[in-house]
Amino acid sequence: MPGTSEITSAADQLLLLGLGARLKRERLRQGLTTVQMAEKADLSRMTLRSVEAGEPTPTIGSYLRVMRVLGVSQDLAMLVNDVEPASGRSKKQVTGAKGVVVSVSDKRHERQDLQSLVMHQEAVRLMKRDPALIQRALETLNRWQAKGDPHAQALWQEWAVILQRRSWRQALALTGRAQQLRQASPVVTVLPQDTRQRIVEEVQRLSAGVLLRVKSACAEQPGC
Repeated sequence: MPGTSEITSAADQLLLLGLGARLKRERLRQGLTTVQMAEKADLSRMTLRSVEAGEPTPTIGSYLRVMRVLGVSQDLAMLVNDVEPASGRSKKQVTGAKGVVVSVSDKRHERQDLQSLVMHQEAVRLMKRDPALIQRALETLNRWQAKGDPHAQALWQEWAVILQRRSWRQALALTGRAQQLRQASPVVTVLPQDTRQRIVEEVQRLSAGVLLRVKSACAEQPGC
């Protein structure tokens, strides 16, 4: 049975991933290349890749440009204008709906990838606020490198550059290499234990499904 917990940062990220995937599928369905899409939306190909990856870094305007070109802006317009779906259902029927369930795949690696991504997003947020945490992560990295694990040395060398240059985008991307980096990351060590536990529990709840309740203006009006 789906959980009824409030929306969490992990759920937010999952929604963005779903939006990016949908926009990419729609682009491919319409036969548009990334070059064509970027040109039509007046975006760089890098920004377009970030949008289709569901990254939080692009502006809402970038997402809107892609949605407009693909002809799916009506979904957002319905949200902004509080318009009910044109499905033949009455307002009363729609208002009575429980909501939308957001869940992560039960595949273990997908849950772990989401959990790791959210932890790194939180760690980067904390390091931006407190640069001393960057030094803590570097000290941890130096201790790991001293152990001489040959399998992780290349990843740790990349982490040294990321931390020194504060190239957070490289670590938070949704690429295969970024996933490998997060698996060998010293960054999560700066997170307080309660923060780590909170994120773990959020992702666990998402495995069962988190119910995002529908809130309609109609529900607040008598006789609606």
